[in-house]
Amino acid sequence: MLLLFETAAGYALFKVLKEQKIEEAEDLASDFQTLEQAQKIVKLKAFSKFENTTEALGAATALVDSKLSKGLKKFLKKNVGEDEKLAMLDKKLGSIVQEKLGLNVLWSNQVLELSRGIRNQLTGLISGLASVDLRPMSLGLSHSLSRYKLKFSPDKVDTMIVQAIGLLDDLDKELNTYAMRVREWYGWHFPEMTKIVTDNIQYAKAVMFMGTRDLTQGLDFSGVLEEDVEGQLKAAAQVSMGTDISESDLDNIKDLANQVIALSEYRSQLFEYLRNRMSAVAPNLTVLVGELVGARLIAHAGSLINLAKQPASTVQILGAEKALFRALKTKHETPKYGLIYHASLIGQSAPKYKGKISRVLAAKCALAIRVDALGDSNDATVGMEARQKVEARLRQLEGKLLGTEAGTAKGKEQPAKYDKSRQGAVPALVTQPKAYNPDADVAGVANGALTEKKDKKKKKVTAAEAPAPEEEDEPKKAKIVVVEEVTAVEAEKVKKKKKKAAIEQALEEDEEPKKKAKVVVEEVTAVEGEKVKKKKKKAALEQALEVEEEDEEPKKKKAKVADGEANGKEKSKKDKEGKKKKKAEE
Repeated sequence: MLLLFETAAGYALFKVLKEQKIEEAEDLASDFQTLEQAQKIVKLKAFSKFENTTEALGAATALVDSKLSKGLKKFLKKNVGEDEKLAMLDKKLGSIVQEKLGLNVLWSNQVLELSRGIRNQLTGLISGLASVDLRPMSLGLSHSLSRYKLKFSPDKVDTMIVQAIGLLDDLDKELNTYAMRVREWYGWHFPEMTKIVTDNIQYAKAVMFMGTRDLTQGLDFSGVLEEDVEGQLKAAAQVSMGTDISESDLDNIKDLANQVIALSEYRSQLFEYLRNRMSAVAPNLTVLVGELVGARLIAHAGSLINLAKQPASTVQILGAEKALFRALKTKHETPKYGLIYHASLIGQSAPKYKGKISRVLAAKCALAIRVDALGDSNDATVGMEARQKVEARLRQLEGKLLGTEAGTAKGKEQPAKYDKSRQGAVPALVTQPKAYNPDADVAGVANGALTEKKDKKKKKVTAAEAPAPEEEDEPKKAKIVVVEEVTAVEAEKVKKKKKKAAIEQALEEDEEPKKKAKVVVEEVTAVEGEKVKKKKKKAALEQALEVEEEDEEPKKKKAKVADGEANGKEKSKKDKEGKKKKKAEE
């Protein structure tokens, strides 16, 4: 049986002399206490030395990843026969060797104990290998392996991005604080300047250039301010209500203003550095959300690799953790976006579409981050394609683009379904346009009166043509006839007016048959007689109205509200009682 042992100097192949003892014994440490005891158990058969550190690093990396390197493959083919057994420490690597080389490979706890004993007596078992030489080899190889595992590359270091965005945020806070302090301090001397010059950097430059307000008339602010602002500043300086300041006060204010200008210049340099670093480390993410938002996402996650491990739903609400857990605790709606809200694509969308666009953008960002973190290419083609799809989705939601143009389906292109409402000059219309209704137009009062007359004639014709329904005992079973949109009160008033006019005309034309009525009036003057006649005429008119109403009600049987029917019945009863009383008095 042979044992493969890997060292920092090269591959070593030992032959096991006492196989039975190794299989029976559980603790082999006592057999490797001295070099003589170790030489009785194992013996060096072959040794392959690494030529340089690069070869050692490649071999060590392959062993860590459980891969079969070319050097190890050649070494095993040359020194291990097909009939011999090979003991290895790594079970996964052993299975690969057994599969590719066809060797009989073993791995067990006894092999681990044997390798531990060989490591104790390694310098004695391998001739020509001293401990003084082995230690620096092991140390150099461990450093190289650690550097490789970290994948150290100056162009791919996201730590610089984390530090740069943190410093940029701190600079913004300090710059705002210093600028406000300059405004408040210099405002005691020239308070009107605060409203005239709104930009903080221009304000600090104007303070540095101007000094006191008395010198503004003889200065040229063309390199600092615009012409209209310069005119307003000079006009305000003549009538300023500020207090005078000494030279020492002005010197301190100028020093602070100089700090503001210096910080602003350094901030611009830092932002340029951050933009270049983001384009090198995460070009696809930068194309989608911009330099600042991408850097904040990386800083919040800790690194680009950690951000690549997050799903799209986490990327969407990254930065809104407090709002998320508060919503889950109070059972309210969860937030729709976090740091990604400041991206330009979400800022372009309407408020009601921000949630949908943030979800689409987060999904594309998750893909772009993984390409940046794990891909080998440095171009931003994935980010450009993803941005075009997000913009197409945004146009589709806003109605500027049809849904078929938002994305191309895989496979054979399917013909679009025919939609009549989308044909014509304006294909984006979804609802069918309403047809023109000439009857709805009202030109004036005369036309309105004509339309009312036509409607009334139609009602009369339909009422005459309709067969009289069978009377039923219960009023609930009566058929309900649909009454057009006219209130019951207005309809009754119109009908009563028409009936009264018709009856008055009939009374005026037919006075002779009415005079035949026998009315005995005793001891009444001519004036009282006329009053009695008028009362009789009114009574006759009311009786005629009642008769006609009673005749028309069973024919038409209009639907009335329960309250209206009750009120109508009560009114009719009161009218009848009033008429009876009048008749009795007469």
